[in-house]
Amino acid sequence: MTNIILRHGKGESLKRFHPWVFSGAIFKIDGPSLQEGDIVNVVESIPTPEGYEYAFVAKGHYQIGSIAVRVLTFQDEPIDRRFWLSRIHEAWMVRKRLGLVRPDNTMFRLVHGEGDQLPGLVIDLYADTAVMQAHSVGMHFSRQDIADVIHEATEGRVKHVFYKSETTLPFKAHLGAKDGFLTGHTDVNVAVENGLQFHIDWLEGQKTGFFVDQRDNRALLETYAKGKNVLNMFCYTGGFSVYAMRGGALSVHSVDASAKAIELTNRNIALNFPDDPRHEAFCEDAFKYLERAGGDYELIILDPPAFAKHKDALRNALKGYTRLNAIAFRKIRPGGIVFTFSCSQAVDKEQFRLAVFTAAAQSRRHVRILHQLHQPADHPINIYHPEGEYLKGLVLYVE
Repeated sequence: MTNIILRHGKGESLKRFHPWVFSGAIFKIDGPSLQEGDIVNVVESIPTPEGYEYAFVAKGHYQIGSIAVRVLTFQDEPIDRRFWLSRIHEAWMVRKRLGLVRPDNTMFRLVHGEGDQLPGLVIDLYADTAVMQAHSVGMHFSRQDIADVIHEATEGRVKHVFYKSETTLPFKAHLGAKDGFLTGHTDVNVAVENGLQFHIDWLEGQKTGFFVDQRDNRALLETYAKGKNVLNMFCYTGGFSVYAMRGGALSVHSVDASAKAIELTNRNIALNFPDDPRHEAFCEDAFKYLERAGGDYELIILDPPAFAKHKDALRNALKGYTRLNAIAFRKIRPGGIVFTFSCSQAVDKEQFRLAVFTAAAQSRRHVRILHQLHQPADHPINIYHPEGEYLKGLVLYVE
């Protein structure tokens, strides 16, 4: 096996269990010809009077780029069937302890990358189907080994594993990845979240087919919806809209620029509230809709796609968040509630809050923070990897 030898002193972050090795920390590569996605040993160089000695530090997937190794384990152990089974079963047991595995909730995240000590891997569960995404070449190469243990790791719960990584893998790797079932096959695509049913579009939908990371925030929104006219911007599958309907909203308007998203939203509303006249969906640009909207809404949800997927886009992203929130503050009725989010990992909590603060100042409305929101427990943050905190949200009362 190839050894990645670190420069002297560059192993300190690994000793604190940070799961990445950056390319600048590498002294040299010792071993057979190295290919992206290979499993490598990471070793530390220790100076001695005779030269250098090498000590094992970690083992992980090698990749090309600034992050050179994503660490799988800090133990000198084989990465085999037993390893994958143990890690995924532990993730399953955490979800059971969280109370997510129950008849009225059949959808949640089973594996959340670094948060579950499996960097580069995401697995979401929808009823008896697992949808797997690889974000690294190494996880792509390991996909079948992982799929083969999921049934056992979930105590028989998962019967089908769908691989959905065409858009998440490094495009320069030229892997030719194809989405499709790795084990089993099913056309049943309805799952239940907190007693509400949703169609999951894992074939063509965004992410794994549904945004499971907003489950707790949708449940909170439900408690605010009674008797209100609700506007759900960037509605995608209509998750917030469905919860608002169950919460007793007077009306719910769902807006998205994607016709496919509007179709899916309408299907999910019909699945839970057939022939209910309170809901209407609009296929339109969110900014344009907000600009022309009257002061009809007492509850507005702003859950846009990531405005910044990398640091280079940060400045424009913050301007986008400020503009979007400022329009909502101007339009919402006095005493209204705004749920506003950023899922951009490049935007931290303080930057997002500053953008919203600027929007409030521009609108000249008095605004109170009622709740500070974040990703749910099935999207855990590795305490040694704070970069894993990506979802930020605020619930705001606008006078």
